[in-house]
Amino acid sequence: MSGKFFHAPFIHAHPGYELHGILERNKNESRELYPESKLYRSYEELLWDKEVELVVVNTPVQSHFEYTKAALLAGKNVVLEKPATVYAHEIEELAALADQHKKILSVYQNRRYDGDYRALKNVLNKGLLGDIKEVEFRYDRYRPSFGGKQHKEGELPGAGGLHDIGSHIIDQALQLFGWPQAVFADIRTLRPDVTANDYFEILLYYPGFPVRLKGSVFVRESYPAYILHGAKGSFLQQRSDLQEQLLLAGVKPTVECWCPAPATPDGLLHTEVRGEVVKMPLTSMPGNYMGYYDDLLPALKGEGVNPVPAGDAVKTMRIIDAAFESAGEKKIIFF
Repeated sequence: MSGKFFHAPFIHAHPGYELHGILERNKNESRELYPESKLYRSYEELLWDKEVELVVVNTPVQSHFEYTKAALLAGKNVVLEKPATVYAHEIEELAALADQHKKILSVYQNRRYDGDYRALKNVLNKGLLGDIKEVEFRYDRYRPSFGGKQHKEGELPGAGGLHDIGSHIIDQALQLFGWPQAVFADIRTLRPDVTANDYFEILLYYPGFPVRLKGSVFVRESYPAYILHGAKGSFLQQRSDLQEQLLLAGVKPTVECWCPAPATPDGLLHTEVRGEVVKMPLTSMPGNYMGYYDDLLPALKGEGVNPVPAGDAVKTMRIIDAAFESAGEKKIIFF
């Protein structure tokens, strides 16, 4: 799914990249979509191809470390899907290896390019709420039964909602607020036919305010994905970005804006502006995941900064490791 919807269409449409080849072990689906590209039947065959400069590792997380390490040792730059690895020490080793071989290792945190997240970021950057006092980020779904993917919901290490959707909102919190002082977590499995965790609540402690991160598979009714309360007012933002929905429906992205804005307001700002109380609905601007590949290109050419360096993923995985430790020992983990 990741390769078909989140990577190949963007690489194919971007003038700065060539979709040189696709690894498909058994099927021939890529031949129908991208007949001009090479077809690899093994990962080794891909790595032996000297024309390949960038490898996108979008396999299940349990193989991320092995495949990324092999690509870096083969002299390739790597885009690594999130969650980066199962454990923090694995992405730390990969980051060091990339530095050693002078290769780009970038983690695909595409939700930084969602329109709803950028609306939240805009409110914070403008200081519209005053000093922040309380924050809550949610990433919810309604999936009351096992979805069939063992690598996401089975007994394998790295399976579960905390690695899967939690890595998105942990990354966003770290981008906006920096490194926390401590973490406390409650991690559970709510579905009787699922082994991996499917509910989590993480509390990040910052000087002056807490950040609560939550995810559940039993949320059928829409709920604000981002809630911020400050000294001057509040901001509520729905998870409204339409890109994933359109990509799954077969819409092809372009370099320009290809995804429409939400049809109705998806945010609510209630605050004080120049001494006057303002309560107004807001509509976020469209997001564009093409921005990730736009930002990555200068880094690959040695002319810019890696948009999501491996060090960012190290921090996310340290939070995840600490959250499991906190939930297991029922205590606050101080950094």
